[in-house]
This record gives sequence, structure tokens and C-alpha cells, in this order.
Amino acid sequence: MKLFFSQAFLAGLLVATGAVAQTAAPAKVAETSKGKALVDAKGMTLYTFDRDAAGKSNCNGQCAQNWPPLMAASGAAASGDWSVVTREDGAKQWAYKGKPLYLWTKDSKPGEATGDGVNNIWHIAQP
Repeated sequence: MKLFFSQAFLAGLLVATGAVAQTAAPAKVAETSKGKALVDAKGMTLYTFDRDAAGKSNCNGQCAQNWPPLMAASGAAASGDWSVVTREDGAKQWAYKGKPLYLWTKDSKPGEATGDGVNNIWHIAQP
């Protein structure tokens, strides 16, 4: 005896059993020295750069050495408020509500937010 199942039934079964991998957000909300902010998986504060255009990073070269981009895997996909921008060098970077996200090399431990307000163009990434 052969059994036939529709693709919709099988997809529903996978979802119901939790067998479908869920894409985790690339950052989370945490308390920092400046209040609630987006942080990376290690708890390091994320920042936005006023000179970025929507969906485009303008922090390259020395800027990106001081403000490392929150990198995305080549297969990363947009979801909700999260998007992926292509950097000048072709690498992928996470953005939140269209704003590319960065770390600050002078933050040394989770929760620090020493980059907030640098040159009046860097700000903690607000959830």
C-alpha cells in the first residue's frame, strides 16, 4: 500500500513538529550603560552611523577598522526589520530598519556604550 501526502500537509507537519529551522535575529535588545540598545551575540553594543544612506554603508577602510560592521553570512536573508546590505568590498552586513550596524573597538565588555555620540555621528542602535 502506498501513501501519498500533499506538500502542504508535509510542510504543516514540519512546522508543527518544529523541524523547520527558525532564523534567529542577528542581534538582541539588552541594557547598556546608555539604556536599552541592540547588542550582538556577545552582548556588545551596536551602533548606527549618520553618514550611511538607507540600505548602504558609507563606513569603509579605516572607519570600518574602528567601527567593525556587524557581518552577515553570505546566505543571510532579510526578515522583518532586519535586512542585509552589500558593502563596498562585496561583503554582507546586517542592517536594522535600513540602518547598517557596527561595533566600536573601544568598547571592551558587554554593556559598554562608549561609542555613543562620537563625533556627533555615531549612536547606539535603538530597538
